[in-house]
Amino acid sequence: MMKTLETLAQPAATEAARPAPAKASLWKLTLGSIGVVYGDIGTSPLYAMGECFHGAHGIALTRANVLGILSLIFWSLIVVISIKYLIFVMRADNRGEGGILALMALIPADLRRSGRHWLLVALGLFGAALLYGDGMITPAITVLSAVEGLGDANPFFGEHVIPIAVAILIVLFVIQRRGTAGIGRIFGPVMLLWFVILALLGMRWIVTDPGILAAINPYHAVSFFVRNRGLGFLALGSVFLVVTGGEALYADMGHFGKRPIQIAWFAVVLPSLLINYFGQGALLLHHADAADSPFYKMAPQWSLYPLIILATAAAVIASQAVISGAFSLTRQAVQLGYTPRISIVHTSEDEIGQIYIPSINWVLMIATIGLVLGFREATNLAAAYGVAVTATMVITTILFEVVAIKLWGWKLSTVVPVALFFMVIDLAFFGANIVKIHHGGWFPLAVGLVVYTLMTTWKKGRTVLSERLAKDALPFEQFVASAKPGSPPRVPGTAVFMSRDAVATPTALLHNLKHNKVLHERVILLTLQNEEFPEVPPAERVTIEPLGHEFYRVTARYGFMQNPGVPDVLDRLEEKGLKLNLMNTTFFLSRETLIPSPKKGMAMWRERLFALMSRNALRPTDFFRIPPNRVIELGMQVRL
Repeated sequence: MMKTLETLAQPAATEAARPAPAKASLWKLTLGSIGVVYGDIGTSPLYAMGECFHGAHGIALTRANVLGILSLIFWSLIVVISIKYLIFVMRADNRGEGGILALMALIPADLRRSGRHWLLVALGLFGAALLYGDGMITPAITVLSAVEGLGDANPFFGEHVIPIAVAILIVLFVIQRRGTAGIGRIFGPVMLLWFVILALLGMRWIVTDPGILAAINPYHAVSFFVRNRGLGFLALGSVFLVVTGGEALYADMGHFGKRPIQIAWFAVVLPSLLINYFGQGALLLHHADAADSPFYKMAPQWSLYPLIILATAAAVIASQAVISGAFSLTRQAVQLGYTPRISIVHTSEDEIGQIYIPSINWVLMIATIGLVLGFREATNLAAAYGVAVTATMVITTILFEVVAIKLWGWKLSTVVPVALFFMVIDLAFFGANIVKIHHGGWFPLAVGLVVYTLMTTWKKGRTVLSERLAKDALPFEQFVASAKPGSPPRVPGTAVFMSRDAVATPTALLHNLKHNKVLHERVILLTLQNEEFPEVPPAERVTIEPLGHEFYRVTARYGFMQNPGVPDVLDRLEEKGLKLNLMNTTFFLSRETLIPSPKKGMAMWRERLFALMSRNALRPTDFFRIPPNRVIELGMQVRL
């Protein structure tokens, strides 16, 4: 019998189920995580420090303030990334997978479906929706920040920064259709070189003022707030930019595993980032005029062009990681039933995670280019950055607390102090960022609200539609019992009726019998179920239940990281002894025409939106990879 989700979600059980990677494999995964997981947080030095002293809420450039900002940066990286995410949140792996939707799926089903706890699901969905806004801003700000270095190298390039950034972004999104398996192999080495350069640039300036290391003392962070008060609190919005890639650590856990991500952080990424930030601080103490672009002004003049090329490559890699994350998040949403079926293209035969979603890709491209053209400077984009990520981090803390208490059975006396500690920090960052709304922070919130509305409308609409169809449905066992030998007549071949309900008789079956007055000699009711964990093992994926008179109920189960498909089901059926000759098999599908109706189900505008989404969903034949010449669709009208 298959283990329950609750059992597999326990941290200890999960670790036991995962064999320790071989030494060579461990280092390969560690290098890969440096290239993918840490692209976003690794490019923060391009703009974070400059925003603290030169941004919309920049503070006075004094030694005390520099030490205070560096102390805040140091402890933010330690507390938010090292402790919260790498030690606590990454314990909540859904069979090895991470991310806010995977975390939400870990909450016990009875709790999620309880009317009193609807807010938990709403928070999880809104947190996931906010990540799309982040996926639009990250490529824009990272690429624009990198290319802006051309203006420091030569004033001639100043007016060409935006066209160059737009050109790079267009190329980045266009190549997505070809997949990233090939160029992905160089991500790790390039980002490793990037972090080495970060450390070397930082050490170059730290040696000129070793006293800058005193910022490790948290006293400087406390005194910073005492001196600057309100302005110091607002500066947290800029400090937060150093941890904006924190969610990626958790979301990408399934690709590399917990241990490689932790090794990469503590051995390479954290030391390199801290050294660079401290080096930027030492630079600013001696060159106040460098506040507008401290990163590039750390480097010798002769190295600017190579550094810009490397920074641009790092920015592209960071953008690629966010784009791939948006693809992965969308697939999870489709499989969990929060978005309509959508075209998903596999770009690699070996890696299940290598996917390309055309519609998401082009939406991201248009939005990203629009942000570059609209905001025009990285410092303006920084004002829009952070609001969505801080909100997602707050939601992650809440969901983690629920999972720890309800699923793992942790004591309240243990969970509450830890959760409150992280919540205070998250809310402080959120409060400092919320003032950015009228400076552009409204954009990711607006994107999140739109995506959240679409997700909840689709989920609710499917529920209403299922209730409407089930209201007058005939139990399949009752239909089978009514079938007598020779009545109705049986014709040669196999009929596969696809249905979302494994209990009710499919409408397509009843319509076919009503109009054609015959049944096939073998009738299969096929239901594809999406589970709330990443993968279902091949041996447990398909079950067959003979019902007599050559009627069969077949249930195929897939995780939210898998793509259900009829070819795979046919292979599993053959392994279990139920072989189908495809040339003698016909697939019957119901195609519903949805009619919005007042005072039923949902508000009229949501019913119209749901009907529109349903009409534009990918056809089942394409999504489930059913041979189109073997399909018959029978239409019906359903009032919502």
